Amino acid sequence: MTAATLLWGVLFSGIGIGFFVYGKKQKANVPLACGIGLMIYPYFIPDTTLLVVIGLLLTAIPFFIRR
Repeated sequence: MTAATLLWGVLFSGIGIGFFVYGKKQKANVPLACGIGLMIYPYFIPDTTLLVVIGLLLTAIPFFIRR
């Protein structure tokens, strides 16, 4: 694990906590699910590039899917 992987993981986990809290308070399933995904996935992805790509996709999903 490199420092970049660790820092990106912390960043995306922080965004995930924000999505999780928002989704829970607003009873919105998409941000809630993306928040959980953003908090969990950095533990399983060792490659920095893949970590950033998946993180950006999970961060963008709630802005495009509004339910």
